[in-house]
Amino acid sequence: MVRLQRSALVAGMVLVTVNIWTGAPLLALWVGSRTVSGSTLSLGAVAVVCLTLGLACFALLRLLGVFTAAHDRLTGRVAARRQSPWLKSLGAERPHSRGGQAPPLAVLDYVLIGCVVACVVAFEAWFFLFAGSSIG
Repeated sequence: MVRLQRSALVAGMVLVTVNIWTGAPLLALWVGSRTVSGSTLSLGAVAVVCLTLGLACFALLRLLGVFTAAHDRLTGRVAARRQSPWLKSLGAERPHSRGGQAPPLAVLDYVLIGCVVACVVAFEAWFFLFAGSSIG
């Protein structure tokens, strides 16, 4: 049962990650298209698109954080202590200089890396195979 819950959480993370770069922009454009009257573009419609995109991405990122925390609880993983980059030491207190190891990658890291790689591969396939040439 735990394995099924973990798999469902990872699938949810993948779905949310893909929707950050596909679903949120489409939603923002759809909402913006509903605010335009006629065929002229207005600054208000652009502002609605930007605001909708920001809110949708923020909501999806929060949902991704909820899924990650739930997955960490299921697996018993203790979240690493977060420290702002400007508060980190530039000296000898780094973990690798003390002989320590960097924390292992979380499942979210693998999901994000996989989605970025899939996006790049899909773009390259489209560009080189289906986009056609405007030169000739």
